[in-house]
Amino acid sequence: MGLNWGVKCLKYLMSFFNLIFWICGLALIVVGVMFQMFMHNTIKIDDALGSAYPILIVAVGVAIFFIAFLGCCGAWKESYCIVTMFAILLTLISITQFGAVISGYIFRNKVTTLIGTSMEETLSHYENSTEEFKLIVDFTQQNLKCCGVNSSTDWGEYLSEKDSVPDSCCVKETVGCGFGNMTNADLVYQKGCQHAIAEYLQSNIMWVIVLVLIIVFLQVMGVILSCMLMKGIRRGSEVVIDVPAGELE
Repeated sequence: MGLNWGVKCLKYLMSFFNLIFWICGLALIVVGVMFQMFMHNTIKIDDALGSAYPILIVAVGVAIFFIAFLGCCGAWKESYCIVTMFAILLTLISITQFGAVISGYIFRNKVTTLIGTSMEETLSHYENSTEEFKLIVDFTQQNLKCCGVNSSTDWGEYLSEKDSVPDSCCVKETVGCGFGNMTNADLVYQKGCQHAIAEYLQSNIMWVIVLVLIIVFLQVMGVILSCMLMKGIRRGSEVVIDVPAGELE
């Protein structure tokens, strides 16, 4: 199908936008996987809403990845049907992303409460748990420089040694450094992990929200471009060239 130079420019521009979508989809997949790994290596969240966010981010990234591929195919093949399908799918995924951003912003303050409940459940099983389970708690406390749920004194409820904390709470971790030093601010972190994890997640969630908003804006531009290309393809298919009857003989 022959397209005029203006529509051909739209075709190449749409292909360029789809390359950006492809990269953005890949970025969302990476962010979602990293988010899920962080949650898996720090705390166990039983709340369906909280644990679903990383999976939702990955799912949206995968959807964008394949929709971008569909858009490229439609543009290069100059297929009205494929470009139309691309525009519809892109509109639906944009609405889904915008809804996810709004819900993420609304429920951002729920993160602290959710983490607090999960941390209490996690710490209650610490003393009699497996070494692998303890490593998750120790990793969280050492890397986020925190101790307990709200403060180091929380460990008094979970350990048999009431004035002690795990060695991972120590500023400089050594064997037995937490024994009898629960409230020693020079040796043990006093800040609770609930707020430390919440601050970390909230700061990164805001970056995810900004990324998704940028992607939504680009997708709206993509929908506009695809509609313009659809119009150009349809015009090209409806062009009728009048050929004199004598030339047909």
